[in-house]
Amino acid sequence: MQVEFNYRKLVVWQKAMQMVGLVYAELKKLPLEEKYALTDQIRRAAISVVSNIAEGAGRSTNKDYSHFLAIARGSLYELMSELEIAEQLGYIIVSTEIESLAAEIARMLGSMLKKYGSI
Repeated sequence: MQVEFNYRKLVVWQKAMQMVGLVYAELKKLPLEEKYALTDQIRRAAISVVSNIAEGAGRSTNKDYSHFLAIARGSLYELMSELEIAEQLGYIIVSTEIESLAAEIARMLGSMLKKYGSI
């Protein structure tokens, strides 16, 4: 029997998963010397966005849910900042697809935070 996870139905989670795939593809362009520094940090931030949306969806109160949504939004901002660093260092050019997805995810998280009482 397969368990149904409600977070998979969240459009914001689906878009964050899509963004993770795009970010991982970009990370292949970073030099090996960044493997345990910038590359690792970017990976963790991207995964944190998706993970915190899912974890929040599994919580039983709106306060808990909004707490994890706020963490997801913070991780999203961290991710975009780290991608900008990689771009400034000349390793990558952040795609408009990633930027657009990130902006959309940020808007969605903001709306959800308003709905669940954190803003």
